Amino acid sequence: MPVDDALPDDLQVIVPNLHRRYSGVTATNRMVAPKLARLVRAAWLGSYRPEGIAGMGLVDLVKLWRREAPLIWHARRNDEMIAGLLLRALGWPLKLVFTSAAQRHHKRLTRWLIARMDAIIATSDASASYLTRQATVIPHGVDTDVYAPPADRAAAFAESGLPGRYAIGCFGRIRAQKGSDVFVGAMCQLLPRYPDFTAVMVGAIVPEQMAFAGDLKKRIEAAGLASRIVITGELEIEEVRRWYRRLTIYAFTSRNEGFGLTLIEAMAAGAALVASRAGAAELVVEDGVSGVLVPTGDADALAAALEPLMRDVASASAMGARARRRVEEKFSLDAEAGAIAAIYRGLV
Repeated sequence: MPVDDALPDDLQVIVPNLHRRYSGVTATNRMVAPKLARLVRAAWLGSYRPEGIAGMGLVDLVKLWRREAPLIWHARRNDEMIAGLLLRALGWPLKLVFTSAAQRHHKRLTRWLIARMDAIIATSDASASYLTRQATVIPHGVDTDVYAPPADRAAAFAESGLPGRYAIGCFGRIRAQKGSDVFVGAMCQLLPRYPDFTAVMVGAIVPEQMAFAGDLKKRIEAAGLASRIVITGELEIEEVRRWYRRLTIYAFTSRNEGFGLTLIEAMAAGAALVASRAGAAELVVEDGVSGVLVPTGDADALAAALEPLMRDVASASAMGARARRRVEEKFSLDAEAGAIAAIYRGLV
């Protein structure tokens, strides 16, 4: 299968990524696309193309006009559904697939677009419940070779140069929807009692969230924790993966989420997990076994669930090992790619 810029002559699938900002949707798309390219003849159209799948540009797309053999166009956003419908109306032989991760009622435009797709994938039963048509549930997967525990977690954390011996992380854009304030609230309670821990928030601060982020920084400074609650800002994906390997505990604090890919990324890296009941958390996490579930938006409940793991690091490590096994068994990237490829085959 192609792993460079050479477009396959017998192309079967176009994977569009028409969003310029890097997002969770982009991240999930980038992970599964190279696996799909091993199962079907696929090419990536747009920004952030990963290695392992051929790239195509607008000139390549034009050459496919009025081709006889059908092509799969797999959209993950409204603009990609719109583009697919327009191309098909103009003569491109497209079969349209849409993946829905949202756990909310869709707006009228989105419902109209979904009704015109040839197949719908939902990332969880909860996401499927908000759709007005039948969908195939295929949970996201993670590459367990890429997201894996370090050989020596203590040494991995020491490389960061941060104080303490252990890291507790919360990844995602700094915003209320991600529960960044909930994490800060819990850390302001716990870190003074656990000097061996440093908290790390990995994620971008976008312009519209500057005031929110500024308030968080003031809370952190007022608590005297400026050196122990670190906000990294946006990082390259390799550096994000490095931070996963440094974590002993991961806190998933979203108030609402489509799936919540960081859940399975952290679990695959062997971090103990405390997760709010958002996104796919209740699907992914075996409460009390591979993680602990808490209510959304509740800093006190988060702190209460985190404290036993911070008090007993050996217990946290054992939970992290169970979390890793859970992902290997149920949420591998190979399983996701195989199920998606089956949808494609059913259409063409």
